[in-house]
Amino acid sequence: MDDLYYRASKETARQLYSAEPQIHSPFFDGDIVLGPEGFRHLQVSTHSGARTREEQMERFALLPLAFQILKTATTLQLYRKRPLKLYSKDETRALNERKMVQWWCFQALFLKRARMVKVVVKKVGGGELHFWSVMEHKLDKWGEPKYLKGADWTSN
Repeated sequence: MDDLYYRASKETARQLYSAEPQIHSPFFDGDIVLGPEGFRHLQVSTHSGARTREEQMERFALLPLAFQILKTATTLQLYRKRPLKLYSKDETRALNERKMVQWWCFQALFLKRARMVKVVVKKVGGGELHFWSVMEHKLDKWGEPKYLKGADWTSN
């Protein structure tokens, strides 16, 4: 992949991401913060490290749809909650305390684009709601989503 094209895509996404520091959500009746951890997560997976440039560019391209979903979603699609050990930014060992981490997932189908887009909002302990991720479910020729395996999401 052309390095210049990748860098331009990343910079365009960064400008869009930083244009508004937060998005008002009708579902939460509150604001969702667009912080650096969310933009970083578009580039690096929590479990497998750096994402491929192709995957990063796909996620960058989905940001406008993600923001549209967060600004309009009134129905929760998926929810996950579990205690996690947290790590200090400067340390590789776990802190002694565990905090409850929650994830909310909102989905929307964009028929004209034949895309199902999923957006994740995360909250650690009593902290702020913040944008965490965006991903696409590919649709097959019949318009059905092809679900990916992996996360232990529970449906509401």
